[in-house]
Amino acid sequence: MNPVAEEIESYIGSSSMSGKDFLEHYGMSRRSGRYPWGSGKDPYQSGRDFLGRVEEMRKSGFTYTDENGKKWTGDPAIAKSLGYSTTDFRTVYAIAKDERRSDMVATARRLKEKEGMNNSEIGRKMGINESSVRSLLDPNSESKMKQARETAEFLKKQVDKKKMVDVGAGVERDLNISKEKLDQALFMLQAEGGYEVYGNRFPQATDRNQMTTQRVLCVPGTTHSDIYNFDKIQTVKDYISRDDGQTFEKKFHYPESLDSKRLAIRYKEDGGIDKDGVVELRRNVPDLSLGESRYSQVRIMVDGKKYIKGMAVYKDDSNFPPGVDVIFNTNKSKSVPKLEVLKDIKKDPDNPFGSLIKDADQGGQYWYTDKKGNRKLGLINKRSDEGDWGDWKDALPSQFLSKQSKAMAEKQLGIAKADKQAEFDSIMALTNPTVKKYYLHKFAEDCDSAAVHLKGASLPGQKYHVILPVTSMSEKEVYAPGYPDGSKLALIRFPHGGTFEIPICTVNNKNKEAISMIGKTSQDAIGINSKVADRLSGADFDGDTVMCIPTHDRGGKVKITSTHPLKGLEGFDPKMSYGGEKKVDANGKEHWYRNGSEYKLMKKTDTEMGKISNLITDMTLLGASEDKLARAVRHSMVVIDAEKHHLDYKQSEKDNNIAALKVEYQGKSTGGASTIISRAKGEVKVDKRQGTPKYNIKGKEWYDPSRPEGALIYKKADDATYTTHKLNKKTGEMEEVTVVRKTNSTKMAETDDAYTLVSQYRHPMEGVYADYANSMKHLANQARIEETKAGKIAYNKEAKRKYQTEVDSLTKKLDIAQSNVVKERAAQRMTYAAVQKKQNAAKEAGEVMKAKDVKKASQQALTRYREEVGSVSRRDRNIVITDNEWKAIQAGAISENILNKILNNCDPDSLRQKAMPKESKELNEAKQLRIKAMSASYTISQIADKLGISTSTVSKYLKGVN
Repeated sequence: MNPVAEEIESYIGSSSMSGKDFLEHYGMSRRSGRYPWGSGKDPYQSGRDFLGRVEEMRKSGFTYTDENGKKWTGDPAIAKSLGYSTTDFRTVYAIAKDERRSDMVATARRLKEKEGMNNSEIGRKMGINESSVRSLLDPNSESKMKQARETAEFLKKQVDKKKMVDVGAGVERDLNISKEKLDQALFMLQAEGGYEVYGNRFPQATDRNQMTTQRVLCVPGTTHSDIYNFDKIQTVKDYISRDDGQTFEKKFHYPESLDSKRLAIRYKEDGGIDKDGVVELRRNVPDLSLGESRYSQVRIMVDGKKYIKGMAVYKDDSNFPPGVDVIFNTNKSKSVPKLEVLKDIKKDPDNPFGSLIKDADQGGQYWYTDKKGNRKLGLINKRSDEGDWGDWKDALPSQFLSKQSKAMAEKQLGIAKADKQAEFDSIMALTNPTVKKYYLHKFAEDCDSAAVHLKGASLPGQKYHVILPVTSMSEKEVYAPGYPDGSKLALIRFPHGGTFEIPICTVNNKNKEAISMIGKTSQDAIGINSKVADRLSGADFDGDTVMCIPTHDRGGKVKITSTHPLKGLEGFDPKMSYGGEKKVDANGKEHWYRNGSEYKLMKKTDTEMGKISNLITDMTLLGASEDKLARAVRHSMVVIDAEKHHLDYKQSEKDNNIAALKVEYQGKSTGGASTIISRAKGEVKVDKRQGTPKYNIKGKEWYDPSRPEGALIYKKADDATYTTHKLNKKTGEMEEVTVVRKTNSTKMAETDDAYTLVSQYRHPMEGVYADYANSMKHLANQARIEETKAGKIAYNKEAKRKYQTEVDSLTKKLDIAQSNVVKERAAQRMTYAAVQKKQNAAKEAGEVMKAKDVKKASQQALTRYREEVGSVSRRDRNIVITDNEWKAIQAGAISENILNKILNNCDPDSLRQKAMPKESKELNEAKQLRIKAMSASYTISQIADKLGISTSTVSKYLKGVN
């Protein structure tokens, strides 16, 4: 007998049992929570089957109390009583229904074909109406009924061949079945054949805080740990091109190499120090083309073993000696051989420069035709291109704003707060509750993030620009074609030490050297003298960027505080002061020496830079003297270049007595952030969590009255604690210890009141930031409360009929958007496996891949594998909603479940344009307050441009202000 039929038969006769007997009969242990194995053929053959018993339990209002005393009702009670999860119960119930229907189909067919009965006679014989008989005899109906069984057979063949296959979200679309039918098929394979279904999660390649969830079907005998061999898991459909990429154009090709004979070095003594990092290219050389760009950040391989890193610009032929097409400018002296000036290529064939190159289709690499008609790869590999720097965010980091005046900080944080309040009010005006919930959820997440990062609103005209050297400009000038001649610009480089690192320069857009190199229309590059770069924490010209802010305007709206350079920094060159000499031992390993002693190289620039930046921030707020600040800043200048230029940063730490500064301003020699500015993003370990956090709402069983309403309530992971054995060094015996698994969070995210992060000195600037952070937390909580109240739009069948064309269109768009899920998961899994392989190889070689190198390798591998499996970028598969489709949504023609899926796959700009209420003639209170806040820093014209309203409207609402 079919195992499922046996399952059903094993339940027959249960109606004659008492409730207690019934539970005892079916309360036996089950294999993986599947069929109740062991019940076999039951002696009670005369009663109702399993389905009938379930219906009887439903009608009787069956309840069940578990071992913890919790009372369950409805289907969850029935499921618990049988030892099933509610999901498994629904699945086995559906299987039982299909099997019972299969028996009925067989009976109807036999009566029709063998006994010659018509539909009416069959109905009377089976006790059902004639329409039900027609349904049983309908081939299409029978086909749907067999889907689960046929899918199980198909998957069995696949997994027997491939051993482990992905059966996670989206696979049902590849198989053209419903998710329920897929679940039933997997259930059958586990219950009948001993196949295993395991799940796990792994970090996404480009954001390790986001996890990819996978479900894997495995052959019998596979253990859960086996699915962590990510490269062994295959897809049901073979997406991967097996022809070594011949069916698609690779996005990265191993670079061609420049012959070093074509390269000249302009050393320090010849003026290279004034253009340190600039790569000058002879014009009109086919294999050294920047395309349509005038400047680009590039990598050029040399002699197959070295590479140039810098900002490439064109120069006229008169600048180049015969036979030379590339000149590299350096601050190194002539005592350093040509090739030693350059960097060694990495051993990684996928990333020989240790830096991500733009995809080929974005201009990262290019092909040209040589004189013989052969297609060849150019020598230029672009890291960034003209126009790329203009896309950077313009918000004001606390590292800068907290070191300006308290008044400016209050203004810019006030504008940021007003912007958020206006956004909240716009969301609350939405009439579609499902769309409102979607935006409230996103808004709350943004506010939580804003509280942690503490960024103020941008100032008028503020933009990031890459810097290029213009030797003919004075140290008081800047070439900036995006700004008016004669205006003043404050230049800020990050990490930012203080106001003493802010040069204020006058715009001069008439400089011929700058015009020739940068052009008159550039929006993301500026030209400065090398002395200006020196004041910017010793910036060079290999791709360093600065934030430009128009200042000292006639209206007095913006005045950036800039103080004189610290005397302790005059003439200080970190490379000269802490650079060393490289020696290679017999095994080819590099060693670095300074003053005859070997020193260790820095391996964690981000960590060390974070420590010294926090110290400088805390010292500035707490009023440290210029001499002490100079010590900290000198060390920061060493730290930022230590890894790149192999500097002895540990000696710098000793020479500048950084430990003493940490004791004085952070309380201990090991340091640690002491003010809210430096503490907010500080890492803190919390117990491992699981699932989606709940909202702290009154009346809910998890409500915590000690927390603000709307705050996030996390569930401690079931596996957060485990026991292990550890050697007791005192007794020499092994002891059992309990270990708690931890996960990372930030100090600001873990507090409900930002004032808990304010230092004991309670500097006024800390209060400004604490108030801002608390306002963001309050808005986030308020948004979550409103999200729970929003309700949902009623599904309207009439509206669906009216807008059937639009409903079908949206459904098709959603199917296309979601069809990418399996491919993307495959690409993520392949990336994870590839990066793991590189990390293991490094470990075997006695090395450890740095976090930034892991990130670069992940990004590059993900690009490659997305191309291989045909995964489409989010931008290219976003749903764009038409006006009529939006009308259908607003009319309730789309169910909330489907609408949520559409929203999560929607083009954000299109959605916002449709969803957000149109402006009325009168501005709401939030927008009026926003105008008032902006008036402190912006002119009427600037406010009008930013808010998209007329200057007369701005003037109208500013009457009476100030």
